[in-house]
This record gives sequence, C-alpha cells and structure tokens, in this order.
Amino acid sequence: MTMTTPALTVEYGHLEPVTIHFDDIDAMGIVHNGRYAVLLERAISSYWAARGHSYTDGRITSPDVFHAVREFTITYLAPIRGTGEIAVHFWIERLGETSATYGFRFLSADGQTEYAKGRRAIVRLDPATLRPAPWTDAARAVASTLLRP
Repeated sequence: MTMTTPALTVEYGHLEPVTIHFDDIDAMGIVHNGRYAVLLERAISSYWAARGHSYTDGRITSPDVFHAVREFTITYLAPIRGTGEIAVHFWIERLGETSATYGFRFLSADGQTEYAKGRRAIVRLDPATLRPAPWTDAARAVASTLLRP
C-alpha cells in the first residue's frame, strides 16, 4: 500500500500505512474503539510478513508467528473520523527470551495528529505445549530492526 500524502519518517521502529474502511466506523462516524487492536495487528503483521514471518495457505511460515497477546493497553487521544489512510507507528520497547513488548501510535496520514498510543506485549508459544518458547534467531534479527534505542 502506498500512502498518498507526503512520506513520513520516524527515528525508530516502523511506520505502516493502514486504510480505515467503512466497517471500522461506528454510528458516530468515528473508528470504533474495538477496531484499534485489529488495525494494529494488521500493521504489525504486514511488517513481519514482508520479512518471511506469516501465515501462508493456512500454515505458519515461521514458528515465531505462533504467539499470544498478553497485554494490550491504549489511550485514545483524538477520534479518527471517517475512512481513508492513516499511519501506525510501532516499535519494540523490550525483546525478552520468549516475549516482546511493542509501543505504538496511531497517526494521521500527514503525521500531524496523534489519535491513540499504547503498548502490546506478546509471548511466543510452542504450538505443541502452548508454553512460552524462545524466539528464533531469524525473529530476533527482524525484531532488532524495530528496537527503540
């Protein structure tokens, strides 16, 4: 997806364009609060998929894709009104042996408005035992590109 507004840059992490669709909007004409987690998931998933970590044909392409969200917190700062493109800025605050904590911000396409901010913690799981499992070296290499200095 290509953003139609001037390119934004960030000093750390990644900026992913996301499209707000009609079904993301509630009766008040703003993005429903429950959609933010989905929009963040799509932004992060796109980043990782472009680097070989995704679901293809219903199967994981990397064991690191098998993880669970342990925590999701968000502070809403301004409503996203209507459909169109926005930007999701995300980064990794902490990368542990079996977990990672992301920071994120939802921004207007021009970067002038911060709609929401928060954090999301995930735990990599072993598919057979559903117990925490260490990240692979391949995932650590990708995650290192997202680490906030």
